Amino acid sequence: MDIIEPDPPALDASRSQRAARVALAVGLTLLGLWTLQGLLPALAWAGILAIATWPLYERARRRWTPGRHDILLPALFTLGVTLLFVVPLAFAAVQLSHEARIALDWLREARTGGVPAPGWIAHLPLGGAQAAGWWQANLADPAAASALLGRLDRADLFQVGRQFGAQLVHGAVLFGFILLALFFLFRDGTRITAQMLTASRRLLGPRGERLGAQVIASVHGTVDGLVLVGLGEGALLGVAYAFAGVPHPALLGALTAVAAMVPFGAPLVFGAAALLLVAQEQSVAAAALFAFGLVVVFVADHAVRPVLIGGATRLPFLWVLLGIVGGVETFGLLGLFLGPAIMAALILLWRDWTRAESEG
Repeated sequence: MDIIEPDPPALDASRSQRAARVALAVGLTLLGLWTLQGLLPALAWAGILAIATWPLYERARRRWTPGRHDILLPALFTLGVTLLFVVPLAFAAVQLSHEARIALDWLREARTGGVPAPGWIAHLPLGGAQAAGWWQANLADPAAASALLGRLDRADLFQVGRQFGAQLVHGAVLFGFILLALFFLFRDGTRITAQMLTASRRLLGPRGERLGAQVIASVHGTVDGLVLVGLGEGALLGVAYAFAGVPHPALLGALTAVAAMVPFGAPLVFGAAALLLVAQEQSVAAAALFAFGLVVVFVADHAVRPVLIGGATRLPFLWVLLGIVGGVETFGLLGLFLGPAIMAALILLWRDWTRAESEG
C-alpha cells in the first residue's frame, strides 16, 4: 500500500498556522502580564500563601468534604490568613500610636526645658568629651534645643503623614486583592494544579512536573526556615528583652521576629535594644542581651535554617542565601520566597542538563 505524503503547500500552511498560534499565544501572554503588572505582586503573594498553607487545607478538605459550591472552607481559611496578619498589625498600631504620643510630649518638653545629657556620654571611649560638649551646647540649653528641634515643622510632619497614609491605603488595597486571589486559589486549587501539570507536560515533558515540585518544595522550605525560625527567634529574644528590662518587650520581640526573616536583620533590633539599655546605664544587662542575641542568631542561621531550607530544596545553603539576598534586592520582601524558588529551579535544570550530557 502506498503512503500518501502531504503536499508541500499543505505542509507549509500547517507550519505557518502553528507559528501564528505560537506568536498569538506569546503576544497575548505578554499583553496579559503588562495589563496585570500592578497586581502581579498580589498574585505572587497569594500563590505563596496558598502553597504554604495547602497541606493544612488539604487535611481539612479530607476531614470535611466540601459541598457542591465549596465556599465555606476556602472562606474560613482566607479569614484565618487575614487574622494572622491583621491581629499583629493592629497590636503594633496601638503600641506605635501610644509611643507617638509619648514622643510628642517629650518633644514639647525638650523644646521648653532642654534635654539633660546622660551621664554615660562623657565616658564613651572614643569622642566622649566632644559628644558631651555638643549635647550640652545643642540639647541641654533650652534655647538651643528649641531652635534645633523647632526644625521639625508641623507642615513637614503633615506631609510625611500624608505620604504614609497614601502608602497605607495602597497597601490595604493590595492586601485585599491578595485575600481575594487566595480565596479563589483555595477554592479552585485542585483544578488549577491539574491544568498546570498538563501544560507543563506538554511544554517540558516529565521534567516540567519535577520542576514544579521543586519550586513548591522550595517555598515550603523557605517558609519553615525563614518564617517559623524568625518567629522562634522573636519569641526567645522577647523573653530576653523582658528579663533585661527593655521597654515594651512584646513589641520588640515581634519586630525582631519580622527582622529575623531577613538575613542579618535581627542583630539590628537586639543591638538597638542593647544600646537602649546602655543609655539607661545598664551596661551588664546590655552586654548579656547582645551576647544572647548573637548565640540565638548563630544557632538559627548555621544549624536550623540550613537543615530546613537546604533539605527541602536540595540546595547548598550558600545558594539559598544568595537567592534570599538577591531576591530581596530585586523583588523586595516578596523576594524572600521567590529568590530561593528561582535558585532551586535553576539548579534543577542545571543538574538535569549536565546529567543528560554525561549520560550522552
